[in-house]
Amino acid sequence: MTAKSKSPFDRIIDTIEWLAAMFVGIVAANIFIAVMLRKFFDTSIPDSYDFGRLLLGILIFWGIAATSYRGGHITVDLLWTHASPRYKRWIDVFATLVLLLVVTVQTIMLFDKVANTYRDNVQTYDLNLPTWPFFAVAWFGDVCAVLLIAIRTWRLIADPEALAPTTGGGH
Repeated sequence: MTAKSKSPFDRIIDTIEWLAAMFVGIVAANIFIAVMLRKFFDTSIPDSYDFGRLLLGILIFWGIAATSYRGGHITVDLLWTHASPRYKRWIDVFATLVLLLVVTVQTIMLFDKVANTYRDNVQTYDLNLPTWPFFAVAWFGDVCAVLLIAIRTWRLIADPEALAPTTGGGH
């Protein structure tokens, strides 16, 4: 499929996966720079630890978004491998619906955490920066996960051929 013929869903999926990859790079750069500054210049980035843990949280939730659509998460295939193609599809649909429910509830609860962090004015240790924007970016990653799982569910039901390369490991 060429870039011109990609559906809007495929463009959304690609954008979310690129954002998740970008957060991996940011976390790696933060760690690398902090270690190099400590080792060779006996100094550190202010709030490096806070940034590291907050960015890692962001990375986790965007990683959930990236793996949920592709079916790259951990699976148990004992029942699925012995099922007929029809039952495999139903197992995939059921498992994806359960995942959609769980991640939706998680997203709602994470929004409460964003709101509480904002309301409580939680700040970083050195620079006293508000931490709620980091929580908000993580929450948006969870929103993207819900969106991608919903797209996956729709495709499993309406157009399973669109997921042909990923079914069999995404249940």
